[in-house]
Amino acid sequence: MPTIIEKASKMHAPAHPGEILRELYLKPLGVTITQAAGALGVTRKHISAIVNGRTPVTPEMAVRLAKAFATEPEIWVNLQSQYDLWRVRKKAAGIKVKSLVTRKAA
Repeated sequence: MPTIIEKASKMHAPAHPGEILRELYLKPLGVTITQAAGALGVTRKHISAIVNGRTPVTPEMAVRLAKAFATEPEIWVNLQSQYDLWRVRKKAAGIKVKSLVTRKAA
């Protein structure tokens, strides 16, 4: 019987927070990456890396995004966490550890 990790690794990839930023905020508002970078107080290169899924949304960036787009920072942090966890679960079978507890029969 597949474990929860095996089941989760077969799920579709959640969107990177940068994709959410691009599709639900920047595009509908007509905001360019350059404009967003200026408003957020970061470089254009940094926003471009987030939007293109090459850089994660850090807690500090989550606060900046929340202030700029009238959201909550937890939204951005949770999106990043879900994305990161999905990526790790995809390779969970290759992560070798020794169990420190015994499992009880279900």
